[in-house]
Amino acid sequence: MPALLILVPLLEIIIFNLLYGSATRRIAFWSAAALFIFQALAVIRHHSFFYNPAFERINSFFKVSFLVDSLTLIMLFCIGVICLVSLFVGRYTLSDAKQRFTFTNLLLLAFIGMNGIVMTKDLFSLYVFLEVAAVSAFILIAFRKGRAALEGAFKYIILSAVATILMLSAIALLLFISGSTSFFELHCALSYPSRSNYIVIFAIGIFICGLFIKGGLMPFHGWLPDAYSSAPPAISVLLAGILTKVCGVYTLIRLVGSVFAFSAAVNALLLFVGAISILVGALAALGQTDFKRMLAYSSISQVGYIILALGSGTSLGIIGAVFHLFNHSMFKSLLFVNSAAVGSQLGTTDMDRMGGLSYKMPVTAATSVVGFLSASGIPPLAGFWSKLIIVIALWNAGWRAYAILAVLASVITLAYFLTMQRKVFFGKLKEGLEDIKEVNFGFSLVSIMLALITIGVGLFFPVLFVSVFEPVKDISLIWH
Repeated sequence: MPALLILVPLLEIIIFNLLYGSATRRIAFWSAAALFIFQALAVIRHHSFFYNPAFERINSFFKVSFLVDSLTLIMLFCIGVICLVSLFVGRYTLSDAKQRFTFTNLLLLAFIGMNGIVMTKDLFSLYVFLEVAAVSAFILIAFRKGRAALEGAFKYIILSAVATILMLSAIALLLFISGSTSFFELHCALSYPSRSNYIVIFAIGIFICGLFIKGGLMPFHGWLPDAYSSAPPAISVLLAGILTKVCGVYTLIRLVGSVFAFSAAVNALLLFVGAISILVGALAALGQTDFKRMLAYSSISQVGYIILALGSGTSLGIIGAVFHLFNHSMFKSLLFVNSAAVGSQLGTTDMDRMGGLSYKMPVTAATSVVGFLSASGIPPLAGFWSKLIIVIALWNAGWRAYAILAVLASVITLAYFLTMQRKVFFGKLKEGLEDIKEVNFGFSLVSIMLALITIGVGLFFPVLFVSVFEPVKDISLIWH
């Protein structure tokens, strides 16, 4: 089954472009949508799909070996859902049929890269899939070829090239030390006392820095606000919702949790970068007047929580990091979808030109409230539980100053999201917006879906915590 999640989208891309035509363009959209839905459903019924003997024979035929554990399943579900959301937003915001077809192809390419990243168990293969996702992201950011888009794409490709150099150098050093790039061999080699060797520490450090760049964390965040705000709405949803999370954050959790293992130096680095990202990202978001740019800085802050949780170096910290990664994918995608809805109706994302839109766009306004309350950690929504776990993990690990910072930063988060709601949706309807209408049902449907996931995960937290999120603590024991 895992191999099919790479092969099927690849075959779709080949077939769609060989048989290119007006009918193919229509089929491409629905085929991609069916694939994304299938992946999300396959995760829910993972025992029937991922461990089916028939699918295992397919995997052995192609001589591939993938890792599918509790963390992989969560990420595959997020990838399926957010790619589906991005696809539908693209359908309603890209007016040209050829553009939509090109976007579908690039989305499938990013889908292949992300699936490969979360399923591979070899460091060099991980790098290859990272580059597949990065190339598709670069093209998607520059999709409209405007000055701002090209500037954002240029910044991304330059910093991504630096990340590539760092990661390839680290892979070469680790290959010399372990003789292999497989996660298992690396884990065994780094478990010996020689792990304290300065070369090993240096290799791990520069690889982690490369992932910080991919994830847009402080102080390597320069590309992220420009890329998120200048990209077309559907691409902003993809980048903020899942792509940067898979390329930077998931990879960091996987490698630190089950390959490199925690150490005092790694923990200190993660805690420092996480804290700086939380604080600076939140403060920067306070001063923004552009809807998408504010959400971009908010993303930096929210990802900081994930890194801070991972830096606690505990099993509860890993659970909190993965849980908040899942929640952030959902509520941040929801907020970017709603920014796309507002932008498509008003023709701008400048919040100073908005006001009172809740009267004209009630669904968009209501789902935005769900998204920002979850991001701010307000109970009983999903974001509250993941932030609570992060604070408890930090407090129990003795990092009490960081735990207090995490709580205080949530107050700042609430402040800038309340500012956004006041400027965009609350108050008196601004003059000139009398003819604005709610987006069509298909557009609103994806907002409602993401809002329901955010509410549902919060309400059913006890059940989902035990069955879905708690098992991720065992990624540190996967080779034992």
